[in-house]
Amino acid sequence: MTTSAYAKIYYSKQEAMELAFGEGAEVNNLSLFLKDDEVEKIQQLARVKLDSALFTFYVGKKAGEKLGYAAIESHKVRTKPETVLIVLDAQGQLTQVQTLAFHEPPEYEPTKRWYAQMYQLPLDEISFRAKVQGISGATLSSRAAIDSVRKVLAVYQVSMAGKL
Repeated sequence: MTTSAYAKIYYSKQEAMELAFGEGAEVNNLSLFLKDDEVEKIQQLARVKLDSALFTFYVGKKAGEKLGYAAIESHKVRTKPETVLIVLDAQGQLTQVQTLAFHEPPEYEPTKRWYAQMYQLPLDEISFRAKVQGISGATLSSRAAIDSVRKVLAVYQVSMAGKL
């Protein structure tokens, strides 16, 4: 087995949940079993294909108050995987994106500053055609990150918004 000299794992799942909700937060899994019509609507909104009708959100609470939702998304950038943490507040607004693991060369990795331009934007504005600036030389990784963010926001909007 060979490993990439570039492979970098920044945070474990437990550390990711602390990034999302803070130290001492209670975190529970919320598994969603999406119906066919929900999958279709999510794919239409996100403009990406879902790999599965099963989706997991992590719900953070502290002192009985819901802090928000997090999703861990893994995808291939060029030929190697990237894993990102996508955090929504209790109202479903994007508040944080963190790279958890990145196995492509480091110059292709989106920065925290780049991710921040998407925070609080509505789903339809998270696009290179709308409000998101590209990264010269890192088109594939930035496109993969946008796709993941759009997917998480679409899942939230279709399957959870107004139902909780």
